[in-house]
Amino acid sequence: MVHTVVSSKYQIVIPREVRKKLDLEKGQILQIVARNGVITLVPDRPLRELRGYLKGLDASAARDEEDRL
Repeated sequence: MVHTVVSSKYQIVIPREVRKKLDLEKGQILQIVARNGVITLVPDRPLRELRGYLKGLDASAARDEEDRL
């Protein structure tokens, strides 16, 4: 487990091994989700980078018929 410290300006440093594992770059935008006492940072990826991400996903059971528009 990797640790980081909150600075006096409420800033954190994302450790190198995490940055490399997630392929984060300088200036990249992260979405912050705070839920039930847990903070999650989610990399904001361009839509073109997500093209084909869900290819082959069976969406037939994803929603009930009455929930569809």
